[in-house]
Amino acid sequence: MKESILKNKSYDFAIKIVQTYKLICANKKEFSLSKQLLRSGTSIGANIREAEFAQSNKDFIHKMSIALKESNETEYWLSILNDTDFIETKTYTELNSANEELLKMLISTIKTMKAKKS
Repeated sequence: MKESILKNKSYDFAIKIVQTYKLICANKKEFSLSKQLLRSGTSIGANIREAEFAQSNKDFIHKMSIALKESNETEYWLSILNDTDFIETKTYTELNSANEELLKMLISTIKTMKAKKS
């Protein structure tokens, strides 16, 4: 059940990232930093989806760990885009909050699976 919530939240987050990317490109004509955000922000959910069919607990943990790294990278790009005025503070706050929630859920999922492994 927890993974299903995580899957849904990461999908919703990816949609928001795509919409933000489109706005940055259209309104600010910025393509490099926003592309990095697009890649890392959508990769979170993609790796969570890959973990659904992991071949083992180790593989599951590995895929979730990659999603965690992508979430951390997304936080970085969001901060840069906010601090350079490519996104509004409101957009940054909303996306960063959603990303922090994903980070916490991923950490919890990974810890739980590692505990089961021991």
